[in-house]
Amino acid sequence: MGRPREFDLDQALENALHVFWEKGYEGASMADLTEAMGITKPSLYAAFGNKEELFRKAFDSYVDGPAGYAKLALLQPTARAVIERLLYGEVDAVTDPDCPAGCLSINGALTCGDAAESIKQELMTRRAQGEDDLRQRFERAQAEGDLPDSADATTLARYISTIAQGIAVQAVGGAKRDELKKIVEMVLMTWPPVAA
Repeated sequence: MGRPREFDLDQALENALHVFWEKGYEGASMADLTEAMGITKPSLYAAFGNKEELFRKAFDSYVDGPAGYAKLALLQPTARAVIERLLYGEVDAVTDPDCPAGCLSINGALTCGDAAESIKQELMTRRAQGEDDLRQRFERAQAEGDLPDSADATTLARYISTIAQGIAVQAVGGAKRDELKKIVEMVLMTWPPVAA
């Protein structure tokens, strides 16, 4: 029978999440992770598997926690309310003073080299899934008469995803919350960006 764990798994995972969020997947060394988590390498491997598995678990925690606004946005009653909730949620999340600037999905993959290709591909796949979820929501809005038939749901989803990702990159570059909210206001002023 093994010794009981002497650390809080959830807290250790949250600490690992912040390291990955701040440094990216490849930039986060095992020493960085174990120090932040307050555990040894053997404990990390026993509890979370390897670094790649730890990142995936941390990313899942991120999606359900700090990035949970994205799922909630899709439940809004209109397409305009969806993008309003999504983009303002993005601004709040990427400028939260208690978290690293930017988005884990972007920060985690931007500096990935060949050794981390599987992580880079997974993050690309997850971002594409988010865009596809948005496309489906816009198609529903069209079916409900909330968006005109002339709207291209695929292009609209790509447009909003590009804006959201740009907001995250701007936050890493030091853009302030009020500056980024002005970008969202501009998007909302031109919604929907299609001919009626």
